[in-house]
Amino acid sequence: MLIYGKNTVTEVLKNKKEVKKIYLSTELNDNNLIQMAKKTHAEITFMPRAKMNQLFNGNHQGVVAEIVEYEYKTLNEVIKKCENKNAVIAMLDGLEDPHNLGAILRSADATGVDAIIIPKNRSVSLNSTVAKVSTGAIEHVDTVQVTNLVMTLKELKKQGYWVIGLELDGSVDYRKQDYTGKIVVVIGSEGKGISRLVKEECDFCVNIPMYGHVNSLNASVSAAILFYEILRNRGK
Repeated sequence: MLIYGKNTVTEVLKNKKEVKKIYLSTELNDNNLIQMAKKTHAEITFMPRAKMNQLFNGNHQGVVAEIVEYEYKTLNEVIKKCENKNAVIAMLDGLEDPHNLGAILRSADATGVDAIIIPKNRSVSLNSTVAKVSTGAIEHVDTVQVTNLVMTLKELKKQGYWVIGLELDGSVDYRKQDYTGKIVVVIGSEGKGISRLVKEECDFCVNIPMYGHVNSLNASVSAAILFYEILRNRGK
């Protein structure tokens, strides 16, 4: 997998993720990043930015790294890691836009969300676009990929989690919901929202009031609003 950009590659190097190759622009003016790259066992290739523009799509900022595929955590690993805390887990139901997932990972890292759960089918997965948009947050937020969201919610409920869905027609204003304890917040897809079976597993459904002419928010914006409200609700 190829990843692009200074922040994204820097976080990979900081976390000592296995890097196979690093491509650096000869015009790159970032001594710290260059020195970090040289400390790895990766093959390093310097080339003019014009050549990099020909080889790589997107805004690479003069830095490209070839890494192993991103690994997912298991649900059991996350449950065990969070067993002694009031964890916040975000479940993304059918999100398909990698830019939205990258932005959600960035907001999750900023607000201390413990993990993200995504389905294996009909959903975006961890890829280079997600990594780029997350600006390195992909390295810090555990991501779990599961085959069945409903069964996953049932298991989390057994572990003491409350499930809160974010829906356009949710019955509770998101600012009036209690977010204490272990919680899973479910955010639906860009067009369809939360699927019926997943919604049936929600203990509460909240809404974000809107007063303009457009009746929906981007999924990543909605997630960020909710994550920060959880922080506020918990007195942080």
